[in-house]
Amino acid sequence: MIKRHITPQRKAWFRLGQILIAIGVLSFLSVFVSAALSFGSGDLNVQFMAIRAVGGFILIFIGGGLMTFGIAGIAGSMLNLDPDQARQDLEPWARMSGGLKKAELDEMGIDVTKIAAALSSGARAEGESIESRLRGLHALYKDGILSEEEYQREKQELLDGNSP
Repeated sequence: MIKRHITPQRKAWFRLGQILIAIGVLSFLSVFVSAALSFGSGDLNVQFMAIRAVGGFILIFIGGGLMTFGIAGIAGSMLNLDPDQARQDLEPWARMSGGLKKAELDEMGIDVTKIAAALSSGARAEGESIESRLRGLHALYKDGILSEEEYQREKQELLDGNSP
């Protein structure tokens, strides 16, 4: 089943990242306000201002990382390199931006098992070889349109239907 929503935990990570970025920006900009207000008075606390500036930058970077984690999940943040987990984590975002072919076909109401069945059935183009039909079936599998089970079933039907 297609995962239609971002989990509440990932939304919370995203919001926490936004909050940290806002605090970091305010901390960094406060250095300039402090410097402007104390200009000419001679009581500039440079060390405290430097700590605020560096701390603000650190919060901005940490917040950006948390937002990326919230958007893309563990796999999409490159913390986990499992492609299946990445596909699952990124599905809601990729669907919004036009990615993930299976999700697109599902949204259009196209049944990929019918496409695979048409590839493996006798209804094929004039002069199309079993090899080209197998290649087409394999392309659907590699693009993530067919699952492993669907691919193996359709491939076996294709091979069984064309055996001598």
